[in-house]
Amino acid sequence: MNKNIVLAAAILAIAGCANTKAPDHTATAVAPATQTQTQAAAQSPTTSKANQDKPIGEILGSPAANSRFARLKLGMAMSEVSALIGAPDDLSRYETGKRWIPFYLGNDAQRLEVLYKNEGCLTYSGGNVFGGGSNELIRIAVDLKGACFKQG
Repeated sequence: MNKNIVLAAAILAIAGCANTKAPDHTATAVAPATQTQTQAAAQSPTTSKANQDKPIGEILGSPAANSRFARLKLGMAMSEVSALIGAPDDLSRYETGKRWIPFYLGNDAQRLEVLYKNEGCLTYSGGNVFGGGSNELIRIAVDLKGACFKQG
């Protein structure tokens, strides 16, 4: 008798899971951008997100043409940046919320933030919880006063 009850409960559970509807992921139409919207977005120096063919990250502010930050590109390794513009004035390391996800193997469990006086801050993905992963440049913050730096 107990086997029949367990079998019936298992069949109901499987049938219930099979009848749930998947969310609707149909594409919605997006109106194309006008020429003025495209020009305004191209001229905005405050924040720029990387495209799909470029590394993901953001650039806050607009570095001066002759500054050290003008030579940087998102996705560069920390060693490349140091070789190109020199060592930073200060460095801080902190853990992201991804650090506490069980079995998270991505390289963004930690972040490294470095300060270049009279330039701003650079943020790198600091690797995974096991110490592996690269220090890839993911954020450039142009801030001449250095207020972007969070002392750890």
